[in-house]
Amino acid sequence: MAGRGAGPDFVESLARGLDVLACFDADHRSMSLSEVAAAAGLARPTARRLLLTLEELGFVRSTAGAFQLTPKVLTLGMAYVGALGLWDIARPHLEALVARTGESSSMAQLDGSDIVYVARVSVPKIIALRVDIGTRFPAAQTSQGKVLLAGLSPDELEETLAQPSRAGLPAYIGRSAEQLREQLTEIRARGWALADEELAPGVRSVAAPVRDGTGTVQAAMNVTVHAAETSTEKLLTDYLPLLLRTAGDVSAEWALWQSRPHVELDRPSSSRDSAPA
Repeated sequence: MAGRGAGPDFVESLARGLDVLACFDADHRSMSLSEVAAAAGLARPTARRLLLTLEELGFVRSTAGAFQLTPKVLTLGMAYVGALGLWDIARPHLEALVARTGESSSMAQLDGSDIVYVARVSVPKIIALRVDIGTRFPAAQTSQGKVLLAGLSPDELEETLAQPSRAGLPAYIGRSAEQLREQLTEIRARGWALADEELAPGVRSVAAPVRDGTGTVQAAMNVTVHAAETSTEKLLTDYLPLLLRTAGDVSAEWALWQSRPHVELDRPSSSRDSAPA
């Protein structure tokens, strides 16, 4: 459920509507009114009003008493990605990287203690976990997440790791909190991160940071392979140099895009607009 604010301008009904949208995921694609009410912690009449409102807005559809999200929900996330300008810049670079490696590549950003995928170019290979735009994983168990965590200040890192994951996956028990911090220090120094079957068996990946015009790490880009097909040595020797170059190119172009001169002017009034009635 969405966090509850204490400020005088907090809109409870909006938060409840977002709770309803967040109930749906890969394991709950279609839900009854009772299931939505229970998942969102709402009374049935409240859940019903919210669902009907979302249906009228086009974000939800109902069939035979069950509710599903519609593709219009994607506009909420893509508005964010589009506003960054990052996808348009990254797409040709991701496609070129995938063409050279024959492996899938993605970009992700931090959301609390999780990463969320914001861009992806994939190849048809069997991987233990399905990844789509908007997929969420615990940051500390992924190469991208470790790159992003390594880019935080000590206070930011402490605050981020204290937040519970919303990915719905079991916590990784192969490393202590102190070992994670030591690993992040090493990642910060060398500029890339490896995750070797930490997220799921058979999933191995390497990631590099994507920086904005100020040099701040804002996203991470990875190459993901199947551990049975690609050794760690091949991943680091053959694919990592290509990834680092690609992430650097995206960072440089993104910095240029952010520094572009941009001024919005009011549309001048025409003579007809200014003529007296």
